[in-house]
Amino acid sequence: MFTSVVSACRRRSSALSCAVGAAVLIAGCAPAVAGAPSLLRIGAIFPLTGGTAADAGDEYLGALIAVQMVNAGGGVQGRQISLDVRSVDSVDQIAPAVASLRRDGVPVVIGAYSSQLSIPAAAMVARAGMVYWETGAVADQVTGQGSPLVFRVGANGADLGGNSGRFVLQQLVPRLGASAGSSSAFLVTADDAYAHSVAAGARAALSAGGMPVAGEAVYNPFTPNWGAVIDQIRTAHPDVLLLSSHVPDGVAFRRAFLAAGLHVKAFIGTTMAQCTDFGAALGADAVGVFASDRPDYGFNDRALSGGARTLFQRFSATWSKDRGGLPTEEAISGFSAAWALFANALPHALGMNAQAIAGAARAVDLPNGSLPNGAGLLFSTQLDELGQNVRAAADIWQWQAPQQYVVVWPATYATGSVEMGSSAASSAETPQGAPSAGW
Repeated sequence: MFTSVVSACRRRSSALSCAVGAAVLIAGCAPAVAGAPSLLRIGAIFPLTGGTAADAGDEYLGALIAVQMVNAGGGVQGRQISLDVRSVDSVDQIAPAVASLRRDGVPVVIGAYSSQLSIPAAAMVARAGMVYWETGAVADQVTGQGSPLVFRVGANGADLGGNSGRFVLQQLVPRLGASAGSSSAFLVTADDAYAHSVAAGARAALSAGGMPVAGEAVYNPFTPNWGAVIDQIRTAHPDVLLLSSHVPDGVAFRRAFLAAGLHVKAFIGTTMAQCTDFGAALGADAVGVFASDRPDYGFNDRALSGGARTLFQRFSATWSKDRGGLPTEEAISGFSAAWALFANALPHALGMNAQAIAGAARAVDLPNGSLPNGAGLLFSTQLDELGQNVRAAADIWQWQAPQQYVVVWPATYATGSVEMGSSAASSAETPQGAPSAGW
């Protein structure tokens, strides 16, 4: 079953900006004096203006729907949740935002969508004696700082990259009629913490499965030298290419790759960047590309338990009614992470202070399929990933027609199957009898 970009594509309109602005005002309006028993203030840090505002706004609005649903059910221990929101668009704005939230007396802060913001935010929030609860950012460093006050519900870079590597080994190599040891992979990686953490996860999984990594081209995502990257790929002549990018540079690289007439047997995006925007920008030139991602609206809901499926349906109906269209990946991530905090951790805390909340979070043990994005919930106690959810959800999907994709792996999430065949691009370097270029 295809998921169409037309129906699932993220909104970029001024209507969403207005919705986010109104939601910030609503979330920040306290019905009672701060500290009153009926009110539980939760801090929130998101980049709600600037270039990432649309996606970050979706993540925030997903979290806000979780607040509304929990409040409608009686709140947390008889107290209504109120989000105390700070819009933070650059790293230098984080410290004053954290300081102001600490003065407001919030015990926990959710956020912050972007790894560039989330890594320092997590550290500063924890040092200020508050719990930091990540709702979307992926870089391993968010939960790699060894802080007992930092938690992340969603996938990290190791999850997304590792998923990519395991997918290559378990699903693609057998279809290519080769062994892992006789095949080779090549990594193309943006030079930042987010992309490097995902690429490292992919490399580790491939190496563990016995597949050689022929090389890695690291590029500046703001001023990429695609000619140098293309030359390295051409020299290595890999079977599989794994791209760790952001959306704009991912689109630009795909175009450069096709324009150069290069051929690989499989082309995989590892960093959630081969998303609906990628497909919308490239059209037919995206066909064949695989994407490692968090679950979007198009995943098979048989991955969910009965209660999680009902919750997902309630969330989707609320999103469609209030925002229009289907919930985006960022919205699902924000809602799932916030729900885990508000419905699964806070109700069991012995007090609304950071230590008690962290203790309650570490005691949660939910099987896969319990959260509305298909995840379970169990936080790691290992120092190098302390607070990372070891049951986070991730899947692989494939562009199989212009602006249409299918979830292909794992089987519980799948809505279709892998297709190995011709792509829209041609290649002067495609060997005789090999699949058409670009895959």
